[in-house]
Amino acid sequence: MTFLKNSVAILISIICVILLGACSNDSVHEPDEIKKLVQKYSIGEFENLSASITSTELVVSSENNNQKVYKLPSDEFFVSIAPFINTTHECAIHSLTGCQGELVEQEFHVSIKDEEGNTVLDQEMKSLNNGFIDLWLPRNQTFLVEIEYKGRIAKSEISTFEGDNTCITTMQLI
Repeated sequence: MTFLKNSVAILISIICVILLGACSNDSVHEPDEIKKLVQKYSIGEFENLSASITSTELVVSSENNNQKVYKLPSDEFFVSIAPFINTTHECAIHSLTGCQGELVEQEFHVSIKDEEGNTVLDQEMKSLNNGFIDLWLPRNQTFLVEIEYKGRIAKSEISTFEGDNTCITTMQLI
């Protein structure tokens, strides 16, 4: 009987890991682990799951609408930007598994400065297969974001306070 109980417990654990990344609320604590999990959802590594990300939480739902909520790092804010030329969609809360941008797997130059003009990021970045560029920025700040693509430029001010948008779909390259 003990063998059967242990086997069932192991099977349930495996199913939880497959469906939701983990069933225990204590399974992911470290910021790097959360970031890796977010990246896996962004690149489509998991099937039959949906994942969205607010300013404070990663919410993962299975086909049966079972939900798992992960707290995001307290000092970093996730934002995903879909620069576009012609096509965009209105959005505020990024769906890691559903939002689709226009410019898929393209190279961009991304420059981000804080309110004092200090450079936070200045590098070439490639959009994911969903057309978005995923970023982790310091929380509770305002930034000037400039994205360049084949001679076109988009500029926008974004902020990383609780309740701010995690999906930026308003940066048209002109």
